[in-house]
Amino acid sequence: MAEGQQSCGMESHKEQQQRQDAEIRDRLGRIGQKILVMSGKGGVGKSSVAAFLALFLARRGKKVGLMDVDLHGPSIPRLLGLTQDVQLSKQSGKALPVMCLPNLHVISIESLMGENKDAATIWRGPIKIGVIRQFISDIDWPDLDYLVIDSPPGTGDEPLTVAQTIPDAQALIVTTPQEISLADVRKSVNFCKQVSMKILGIVENMSGLTCPHCGGQIDLFRTNGARGLATKEGIELLGTLPIDPEVVVLGDQGELNRVGGEGSPFSQAFEGVVEAILKDGEARASQPAPKAEPKEEGMDKQIFAVPVVEGKLCAHFGHCDQFALVETEEGKIKGTNMHTPPPHEPGVLPKWLHEMGAHIIIAGGMGSRAQGLFEENGIQVVTGAPMDAPEVLVNQYLAGVLLTGANVCDH
Repeated sequence: MAEGQQSCGMESHKEQQQRQDAEIRDRLGRIGQKILVMSGKGGVGKSSVAAFLALFLARRGKKVGLMDVDLHGPSIPRLLGLTQDVQLSKQSGKALPVMCLPNLHVISIESLMGENKDAATIWRGPIKIGVIRQFISDIDWPDLDYLVIDSPPGTGDEPLTVAQTIPDAQALIVTTPQEISLADVRKSVNFCKQVSMKILGIVENMSGLTCPHCGGQIDLFRTNGARGLATKEGIELLGTLPIDPEVVVLGDQGELNRVGGEGSPFSQAFEGVVEAILKDGEARASQPAPKAEPKEEGMDKQIFAVPVVEGKLCAHFGHCDQFALVETEEGKIKGTNMHTPPPHEPGVLPKWLHEMGAHIIIAGGMGSRAQGLFEENGIQVVTGAPMDAPEVLVNQYLAGVLLTGANVCDH
Protein backbone atom coordinates (compact mmCIF):
# COMPACT_ATOMS: atom_id res chain seq x y z
CA MET A 1 0.00 0.00 0.00
CA ALA A 2 1.43 3.38 -0.99
CA GLU A 3 2.44 5.81 1.74
CA GLY A 4 -0.43 8.09 2.67
CA GLN A 5 -3.08 5.59 1.52
CA GLN A 6 -5.23 3.51 3.83
CA SER A 7 -7.94 0.95 3.23
CA CYS A 8 -11.52 1.70 4.19
CA GLY A 9 -12.17 1.28 7.89
CA MET A 10 -8.50 1.24 8.90
CA GLU A 11 -7.32 3.79 11.43
CA SER A 12 -4.34 5.84 10.27
CA HIS A 13 -1.21 6.18 12.41
CA LYS A 14 -2.08 9.81 13.13
CA GLU A 15 -5.62 8.84 14.19
CA GLN A 16 -4.23 6.09 16.43
CA GLN A 17 -1.87 8.55 18.07
CA GLN A 18 -4.63 11.12 18.54
CA ARG A 19 -6.83 8.47 20.17
CA GLN A 20 -4.00 7.39 22.45
CA ASP A 21 -3.23 11.02 23.33
CA ALA A 22 -6.87 11.46 24.35
CA GLU A 23 -6.76 8.32 26.48
CA ILE A 24 -3.56 9.50 28.17
CA ARG A 25 -5.05 12.91 28.94
CA ASP A 26 -8.16 11.28 30.38
CA ARG A 27 -6.13 8.87 32.51
CA LEU A 28 -3.74 11.51 33.82
CA GLY A 29 -6.69 13.72 34.71
CA ARG A 30 -7.78 11.05 37.22
CA ILE A 31 -4.39 10.91 38.95
CA GLY A 32 -3.30 13.36 41.60
CA GLN A 33 0.45 13.82 42.04
CA LYS A 34 2.90 12.15 39.65
CA ILE A 35 6.42 11.52 40.94
CA LEU A 36 9.29 10.37 38.71
CA VAL A 37 11.99 8.68 40.81
CA MET A 38 15.26 9.05 38.92
CA SER A 39 19.02 9.01 39.40
CA GLY A 40 22.04 9.95 37.37
CA LYS A 41 23.70 6.58 37.89
CA GLY A 42 22.82 3.02 38.83
CA GLY A 43 23.37 1.30 42.15
CA VAL A 44 22.04 4.09 44.37
CA GLY A 45 18.88 2.25 45.44
CA LYS A 46 16.51 4.17 43.19
CA SER A 47 14.06 1.30 42.66
CA SER A 48 14.01 0.54 46.38
CA VAL A 49 13.22 4.18 47.14
CA ALA A 50 10.41 4.13 44.54
CA ALA A 51 8.97 0.94 46.05
CA PHE A 52 9.21 2.31 49.59
CA LEU A 53 7.59 5.57 48.58
CA ALA A 54 4.64 3.72 47.07
CA LEU A 55 4.35 1.42 50.10
CA PHE A 56 4.59 4.17 52.71
CA LEU A 57 2.06 6.36 50.88
CA ALA A 58 -0.32 3.39 50.66
CA ARG A 59 0.12 2.78 54.39
CA ARG A 60 -1.04 6.36 54.91
CA GLY A 61 -4.31 5.42 53.19
CA LYS A 62 -3.46 6.97 49.82
CA LYS A 63 -4.49 5.30 46.54
CA VAL A 64 -1.17 4.68 44.81
CA GLY A 65 0.04 3.42 41.45
CA LEU A 66 3.64 2.24 40.93
CA MET A 67 4.83 2.19 37.33
CA ASP A 68 8.17 0.55 36.55
CA VAL A 69 9.52 2.02 33.29
CA ASP A 70 12.96 0.45 33.71
CA LEU A 71 12.26 -1.73 30.70
CA HIS A 72 15.70 -3.37 30.50
CA GLY A 73 16.19 -4.07 34.20
CA PRO A 74 12.79 -4.17 35.92
CA SER A 75 13.16 -4.91 39.62
CA ILE A 76 9.97 -3.60 41.24
CA PRO A 77 8.01 -6.91 41.04
CA ARG A 78 10.88 -8.84 42.62
CA LEU A 79 11.37 -6.31 45.42
CA LEU A 80 7.67 -6.60 46.25
CA GLY A 81 7.37 -10.35 45.66
CA LEU A 82 4.87 -9.96 42.81
CA THR A 83 4.87 -13.10 40.66
CA GLN A 84 1.44 -12.91 39.05
CA ASP A 85 0.99 -11.78 35.44
CA VAL A 86 -1.18 -8.94 34.21
CA GLN A 87 -4.84 -9.86 33.62
CA LEU A 88 -7.44 -8.25 31.35
CA SER A 89 -10.45 -6.39 32.70
CA LYS A 90 -13.75 -7.98 31.70
CA GLN A 91 -15.41 -4.56 31.65
CA SER A 92 -12.92 -2.43 29.70
CA GLY A 93 -10.80 -5.07 27.96
CA LYS A 94 -7.70 -3.21 29.13
CA ALA A 95 -4.88 -4.71 31.17
CA LEU A 96 -5.20 -4.53 34.94
CA PRO A 97 -2.20 -3.51 37.05
CA VAL A 98 -1.03 -6.10 39.57
CA MET A 99 -2.42 -5.51 43.05
CA CYS A 100 0.22 -5.39 45.78
CA LEU A 101 -2.05 -3.97 48.50
CA PRO A 102 -5.76 -3.10 48.24
CA ASN A 103 -4.73 0.50 47.50
CA LEU A 104 -1.39 -0.13 45.73
CA HIS A 105 -1.36 -1.17 42.07
CA VAL A 106 1.81 -2.00 40.11
CA ILE A 107 2.72 -2.34 36.43
CA SER A 108 6.07 -3.52 35.09
CA ILE A 109 7.27 -5.07 31.86
CA GLU A 110 8.21 -8.15 33.89
CA SER A 111 4.53 -8.74 34.71
CA LEU A 112 3.81 -8.88 30.96
CA MET A 113 6.55 -11.37 30.05
CA GLY A 114 4.81 -14.60 31.04
CA GLU A 115 6.98 -17.46 32.28
CA ASN A 116 10.30 -16.26 30.80
CA LYS A 117 10.89 -13.34 33.15
CA ASP A 118 14.67 -13.49 32.66
CA ALA A 119 14.44 -12.75 28.94
CA ALA A 120 16.39 -9.70 27.77
CA THR A 121 14.44 -6.77 26.30
CA ILE A 122 16.54 -5.50 23.41
CA TRP A 123 14.64 -2.41 22.36
CA ARG A 124 15.53 0.91 20.83
CA GLY A 125 14.02 4.28 21.60
CA PRO A 126 10.79 4.28 19.53
CA ILE A 127 9.65 0.93 20.97
CA LYS A 128 10.40 2.01 24.52
CA ILE A 129 8.52 5.26 24.00
CA GLY A 130 5.50 3.32 22.75
CA VAL A 131 5.54 0.93 25.71
CA ILE A 132 5.67 3.73 28.27
CA ARG A 133 2.76 5.51 26.60
CA GLN A 134 0.81 2.23 26.66
CA PHE A 135 1.56 1.83 30.36
CA ILE A 136 -0.59 4.93 30.83
CA SER A 137 -3.22 4.65 28.11
CA ASP A 138 -3.80 0.88 27.93
CA ILE A 139 -3.65 0.00 31.63
CA ASP A 140 -6.94 0.15 33.53
CA TRP A 141 -5.65 2.21 36.45
CA PRO A 142 -8.11 3.13 39.19
CA ASP A 143 -8.36 6.75 40.27
CA LEU A 144 -5.13 7.49 42.13
CA ASP A 145 -3.84 10.00 44.66
CA TYR A 146 -0.24 9.31 43.63
CA LEU A 147 1.52 7.71 40.67
CA VAL A 148 5.14 6.78 41.47
CA ILE A 149 7.28 6.11 38.39
CA ASP A 150 10.54 4.17 38.68
CA SER A 151 12.87 5.20 35.86
CA PRO A 152 16.18 3.58 34.82
CA PRO A 153 19.43 5.40 35.59
CA GLY A 154 20.50 8.28 33.40
CA THR A 155 18.67 10.82 31.27
CA GLY A 156 17.69 8.71 28.26
CA ASP A 157 14.49 7.76 26.47
CA GLU A 158 12.51 6.64 29.51
CA PRO A 159 12.67 9.77 31.71
CA LEU A 160 12.40 11.94 28.60
CA THR A 161 9.23 10.13 27.53
CA VAL A 162 7.77 10.57 31.01
CA ALA A 163 8.58 14.30 30.91
CA GLN A 164 6.88 14.64 27.53
CA THR A 165 3.87 12.43 28.28
CA ILE A 166 3.24 13.60 31.87
CA PRO A 167 4.00 17.33 31.78
CA ASP A 168 3.08 17.88 35.45
CA ALA A 169 5.32 15.08 36.78
CA GLN A 170 7.81 16.03 39.50
CA ALA A 171 11.27 14.53 39.86
CA LEU A 172 12.55 12.89 43.02
CA ILE A 173 16.30 12.44 42.54
CA VAL A 174 18.10 9.68 44.45
CA THR A 175 21.82 9.78 45.21
CA THR A 176 24.40 8.40 47.59
CA PRO A 177 26.92 10.56 49.47
CA GLN A 178 29.91 9.87 47.17
CA GLU A 179 31.09 12.56 44.79
CA ILE A 180 30.87 10.18 41.79
CA SER A 181 27.15 9.83 42.44
CA LEU A 182 26.64 13.53 43.10
CA ALA A 183 28.30 14.38 39.79
CA ASP A 184 25.65 12.35 37.98
CA VAL A 185 22.92 13.94 40.07
CA ARG A 186 23.96 17.31 38.68
CA LYS A 187 23.23 15.88 35.21
CA SER A 188 19.77 14.85 36.40
CA VAL A 189 19.19 18.36 37.74
CA ASN A 190 20.21 19.86 34.39
CA PHE A 191 17.96 17.37 32.58
CA CYS A 192 14.99 18.54 34.64
CA LYS A 193 15.79 22.16 33.86
CA GLN A 194 16.03 21.44 30.14
CA VAL A 195 12.66 19.66 29.98
CA SER A 196 10.97 22.08 32.44
CA MET A 197 10.26 19.39 35.04
CA LYS A 198 9.86 20.55 38.62
CA ILE A 199 12.23 18.87 41.08
CA LEU A 200 10.38 17.69 44.17
CA GLY A 201 13.63 17.13 46.04
CA ILE A 202 16.69 14.95 46.62
CA VAL A 203 16.91 11.81 48.75
CA GLU A 204 20.33 10.69 49.94
CA ASN A 205 20.36 6.91 50.26
CA MET A 206 22.99 4.78 52.06
CA SER A 207 23.74 7.72 54.34
CA GLY A 208 25.71 6.02 57.11
CA LEU A 209 25.20 2.82 59.09
CA THR A 210 23.97 2.44 62.65
CA CYS A 211 26.35 0.13 64.51
CA PRO A 212 24.37 -2.92 65.74
CA HIS A 213 26.58 -3.15 68.86
CA CYS A 214 26.96 0.38 70.21
CA GLY A 215 24.29 2.24 68.24
CA GLY A 216 26.81 4.78 66.96
CA GLN A 217 26.85 6.23 63.46
CA ILE A 218 29.36 4.81 60.97
CA ASP A 219 29.91 6.98 57.89
CA LEU A 220 30.88 4.44 55.25
CA PHE A 221 30.96 7.14 52.60
CA ARG A 222 31.42 10.90 52.82
CA THR A 223 28.80 12.93 54.71
CA ASN A 224 26.51 15.84 53.82
CA GLY A 225 27.20 15.47 50.09
CA ALA A 226 23.55 15.72 49.04
CA ARG A 227 22.90 18.53 51.52
CA GLY A 228 25.61 20.67 49.97
CA LEU A 229 24.33 19.97 46.45
CA ALA A 230 20.73 20.69 47.44
CA THR A 231 21.74 24.02 49.00
CA LYS A 232 23.78 25.00 45.96
CA GLU A 233 20.99 24.15 43.50
CA GLY A 234 18.18 25.54 45.65
CA ILE A 235 16.52 22.13 45.92
CA GLU A 236 14.94 20.62 49.02
CA LEU A 237 16.75 17.71 50.67
CA LEU A 238 13.80 15.48 51.51
CA GLY A 239 15.76 13.10 53.73
CA THR A 240 18.83 10.98 54.35
CA LEU A 241 18.30 7.23 54.57
CA PRO A 242 20.72 5.05 56.57
CA ILE A 243 21.96 1.67 55.41
CA ASP A 244 19.76 -1.00 56.98
CA PRO A 245 20.80 -4.68 56.61
CA GLU A 246 17.16 -5.71 57.15
CA VAL A 247 16.14 -3.76 54.07
CA VAL A 248 18.71 -5.63 51.98
CA VAL A 249 17.54 -9.03 53.20
CA LEU A 250 13.83 -8.31 52.77
CA GLY A 251 14.43 -6.84 49.31
CA ASP A 252 16.20 -10.03 48.20
CA GLN A 253 13.29 -12.04 49.59
CA GLY A 254 10.69 -9.89 47.81
CA GLU A 255 9.23 -8.74 51.12
CA LEU A 256 9.91 -5.00 51.24
CA ASN A 257 6.37 -4.50 52.52
CA ARG A 258 7.54 -5.98 55.84
CA VAL A 259 10.03 -3.16 56.45
CA GLY A 260 8.88 -0.96 59.30
CA GLY A 261 8.54 -0.67 63.00
CA GLU A 262 9.11 2.10 65.49
CA GLY A 263 12.64 0.93 66.26
CA SER A 264 13.82 1.01 62.64
CA PRO A 265 16.07 4.00 61.87
CA PHE A 266 15.40 3.50 58.18
CA SER A 267 11.61 3.59 58.62
CA GLN A 268 11.83 6.69 60.79
CA ALA A 269 13.96 8.44 58.17
CA PHE A 270 11.64 7.42 55.34
CA GLU A 271 8.59 8.61 57.23
CA GLY A 272 10.24 12.03 57.15
CA VAL A 273 10.55 11.81 53.35
CA VAL A 274 6.88 10.85 53.01
CA GLU A 275 5.81 13.65 55.35
CA ALA A 276 7.64 16.21 53.21
CA ILE A 277 5.98 14.87 50.04
CA LEU A 278 2.53 14.91 51.62
CA LYS A 279 3.04 18.52 52.71
CA ASP A 280 4.10 19.45 49.18
CA GLY A 281 0.94 17.81 47.84
CA GLU A 282 -1.23 19.71 50.33
CA ALA A 283 0.45 22.98 49.38
CA ARG A 284 -0.13 22.32 45.68
CA ALA A 285 -3.77 21.42 46.29
CA SER A 286 -4.37 24.65 48.22
CA GLN A 287 -3.02 26.86 45.43
CA PRO A 288 -5.72 28.36 43.19
CA ALA A 289 -5.66 27.15 39.62
CA PRO A 290 -4.17 29.74 37.25
CA LYS A 291 -6.66 31.49 35.00
CA ALA A 292 -6.33 30.47 31.38
CA GLU A 293 -5.71 33.36 29.04
CA PRO A 294 -7.67 33.23 25.77
CA LYS A 295 -5.47 32.41 22.82
CA GLU A 296 -5.92 32.37 19.12
CA GLU A 297 -6.37 28.94 17.59
CA GLY A 298 -3.06 27.51 16.39
CA MET A 299 -1.01 30.00 18.39
CA ASP A 300 2.35 28.76 19.68
CA LYS A 301 2.20 25.58 17.60
CA GLN A 302 5.41 24.54 15.85
CA ILE A 303 6.68 21.47 14.04
CA PHE A 304 10.40 20.69 14.21
CA ALA A 305 12.08 18.52 11.58
CA VAL A 306 15.12 16.53 12.70
CA PRO A 307 17.07 14.21 10.32
CA VAL A 308 17.60 10.90 12.09
CA VAL A 309 19.82 7.80 11.84
CA GLU A 310 19.39 5.05 14.45
CA GLY A 311 17.34 7.28 16.72
CA LYS A 312 19.74 10.25 16.79
CA LEU A 313 20.40 13.32 14.70
CA CYS A 314 22.19 12.57 11.42
CA ALA A 315 25.34 14.63 10.84
CA HIS A 316 24.13 15.66 7.37
CA PHE A 317 20.41 16.09 6.72
CA GLY A 318 20.60 14.63 3.21
CA HIS A 319 22.00 11.29 4.41
CA CYS A 320 19.36 10.46 7.01
CA ASP A 321 17.14 7.38 7.09
CA GLN A 322 14.12 9.22 8.43
CA PHE A 323 12.91 12.63 9.52
CA ALA A 324 11.42 13.03 12.99
CA LEU A 325 8.62 15.60 12.90
CA VAL A 326 8.21 16.78 16.48
CA GLU A 327 4.96 18.63 17.13
CA THR A 328 4.98 21.23 19.92
CA GLU A 329 2.40 23.52 21.43
CA GLU A 330 2.99 26.29 23.96
CA GLY A 331 6.58 25.18 24.44
CA LYS A 332 5.75 21.50 25.12
CA ILE A 333 6.21 18.45 22.92
CA LYS A 334 2.87 16.91 21.95
CA GLY A 335 4.09 14.04 19.79
CA THR A 336 6.68 12.75 17.34
CA ASN A 337 6.05 11.13 13.95
CA MET A 338 8.73 9.41 11.88
CA HIS A 339 8.68 9.80 8.09
CA THR A 340 10.84 8.34 5.32
CA PRO A 341 11.99 11.20 3.08
CA PRO A 342 11.96 11.21 -0.73
CA PRO A 343 15.28 10.73 -2.57
CA HIS A 344 17.74 13.52 -1.82
CA GLU A 345 17.89 15.90 -4.76
CA PRO A 346 18.42 19.68 -4.70
CA GLY A 347 15.24 21.41 -3.52
CA VAL A 348 13.23 18.24 -2.89
CA LEU A 349 13.57 17.96 0.90
CA PRO A 350 12.83 21.65 1.67
CA LYS A 351 9.65 21.50 -0.41
CA TRP A 352 8.64 18.13 1.07
CA LEU A 353 9.15 19.29 4.66
CA HIS A 354 7.23 22.49 3.91
CA GLU A 355 4.32 20.35 2.70
CA MET A 356 4.62 18.29 5.91
CA GLY A 357 4.09 21.49 7.91
CA ALA A 358 7.62 21.91 9.31
CA HIS A 359 8.56 25.30 10.74
CA ILE A 360 12.12 24.66 11.95
CA ILE A 361 14.80 22.14 10.95
CA ILE A 362 17.49 21.21 13.46
CA ALA A 363 20.51 19.84 11.63
CA GLY A 364 24.16 19.01 12.08
CA GLY A 365 25.67 20.11 8.80
CA MET A 366 23.99 21.95 5.92
CA GLY A 367 25.40 23.87 2.98
CA SER A 368 24.54 27.49 2.32
CA ARG A 369 22.55 26.62 -0.82
CA ALA A 370 20.34 24.17 1.08
CA GLN A 371 19.85 26.71 3.88
CA GLY A 372 18.62 29.21 1.32
CA LEU A 373 16.16 26.68 -0.12
CA PHE A 374 14.76 25.91 3.33
CA GLU A 375 14.36 29.60 4.10
CA GLU A 376 12.60 30.12 0.75
CA ASN A 377 10.11 27.47 1.90
CA GLY A 378 9.52 29.29 5.18
CA ILE A 379 11.56 26.89 7.33
CA GLN A 380 13.99 28.27 9.92
CA VAL A 381 17.37 26.51 9.91
CA VAL A 382 19.43 25.59 13.00
CA THR A 383 22.82 24.00 12.25
CA GLY A 384 25.66 22.57 14.31
CA ALA A 385 23.38 20.63 16.67
CA PRO A 386 24.84 17.62 18.54
CA MET A 387 24.00 14.02 17.64
CA ASP A 388 21.24 13.41 20.15
CA ALA A 389 17.64 12.17 20.15
CA PRO A 390 15.24 14.53 18.33
CA GLU A 391 13.06 15.13 21.41
CA VAL A 392 16.12 16.05 23.46
CA LEU A 393 17.20 18.59 20.84
CA VAL A 394 13.74 20.10 20.55
CA ASN A 395 13.35 20.40 24.33
CA GLN A 396 16.75 22.06 24.53
CA TYR A 397 15.78 24.48 21.77
CA LEU A 398 12.49 25.31 23.51
CA ALA A 399 14.33 25.87 26.79
CA GLY A 400 16.89 28.11 25.09
CA VAL A 401 19.79 25.82 26.02
CA LEU A 402 20.52 24.05 22.71
CA LEU A 403 24.29 24.17 22.26
CA THR A 404 25.31 24.36 18.61
CA GLY A 405 28.80 24.02 17.20
CA ALA A 406 30.33 24.51 13.81
CA ASN A 407 28.34 23.81 10.65
CA VAL A 408 30.32 20.86 9.33
CA CYS A 409 29.04 21.14 5.74
CA ASP A 410 30.55 23.56 3.21
CA HIS A 411 28.62 22.90 0.01
